[in-house]
Amino acid sequence: MTVANYPVYDADRHFYEPPEAFLRHLPKKFQKEFQYVEVNGRTKLAVAGVLSDYIPNPTFEVVAAPGSHEKWYRGQNPEGLSLRECTGAPVPSQAAFHSGDAHLKVMDEQRIHAGLFIPTLASIIEERLAHKPDVIHALLQSVNRWTADECGFAHQGRLFPVPMINLSNVDAACEELDYLLAAGARVVGIRPAPVTGLTGGRSMGFEEFDPFWARINEAKIFVVMHVSDSGYDKIYQWWTAGGKGEFRPFEKDPFGEILDWMGRPIADSLGALICHGVFDRFPNVRVASLENGSGWLEPLLHRLNMTYHKMPKAFRRHPVETFRQHVYVAPFYEDPVEKVIELIGVERVLFGSDWPHPEGLAHPLDFFKDIESLSAEQTQRVMSTNLKELLEGVR
Repeated sequence: MTVANYPVYDADRHFYEPPEAFLRHLPKKFQKEFQYVEVNGRTKLAVAGVLSDYIPNPTFEVVAAPGSHEKWYRGQNPEGLSLRECTGAPVPSQAAFHSGDAHLKVMDEQRIHAGLFIPTLASIIEERLAHKPDVIHALLQSVNRWTADECGFAHQGRLFPVPMINLSNVDAACEELDYLLAAGARVVGIRPAPVTGLTGGRSMGFEEFDPFWARINEAKIFVVMHVSDSGYDKIYQWWTAGGKGEFRPFEKDPFGEILDWMGRPIADSLGALICHGVFDRFPNVRVASLENGSGWLEPLLHRLNMTYHKMPKAFRRHPVETFRQHVYVAPFYEDPVEKVIELIGVERVLFGSDWPHPEGLAHPLDFFKDIESLSAEQTQRVMSTNLKELLEGVR
């Protein structure tokens, strides 16, 4: 395995939120909307009064071992085991799964210099509370405040938590962004999905949200769109007469897998930002796609190119060029990274291990083996320089 002689930057590391992350700063009037309850001797999560199995063990007392799903995602499953069967025995939670100091110690062991630190259970909130945007805002704000308490947003200049913002109420979103900027945040996250609202969804690229993008543009921080429950399981429901009920990301079937619940939301979200002119109005805005893979990338660029040639006056510049200037992509380890570089350039490709999630890499630097065909200069770009420059506000 290659050992880097430069600092490695990991764009996709995670923490598992303890219950207090949601509850410590949650106003009392909203506490009934997000409750940990006992069901047959097990702790479950009730969101808006509805029990959820989105995450089977929402307290994370035990979790799937880091990297335990790797062979399944690489397509190395000749026995045809289910994802659950591939998982193996759960492991007890570790301090590194939620503590910034402990996480840094593991990063030292893994020879990772710096990384983003992204919440896990928070991805349950927005889809299930779409009809209650004030509750969404309160819950995400609570997690952000807990993160500020426990870790800060640039911990020892190496660990950079990604606070989440919901845009349903743009004034509240801007107030939260102002707080986060003052607290030292280098990055913020928004869900790759239509912005929820009482009258339905709408594009985050609409001018309604320009106050938010103007602050991002001025601060020169970047925005992460990490895979989430983006609501696209509705497509599965259309085809299966209600299907399996609540969306559960780790319960797979062939038809649900080919519907691409992960690639479609990020492609649509980035397409909306481009077609609705965010990058034209705010040239400093940069967006990083994390844990969405890259299978959606070539089809999206093809559609943008074809649409431009059909309607060139609808764009200020070629939309593919806009994408290449403003969007960064972290491919999966099973993706052809060389192809991603061909499509958008090596300066826009990020390394993300997804540690400690089971679908990630148990040993993050194993990713070097997946990019052995790259030159030394390209490898350093992917493994270090690109994220380092994003965090420093370099364009």
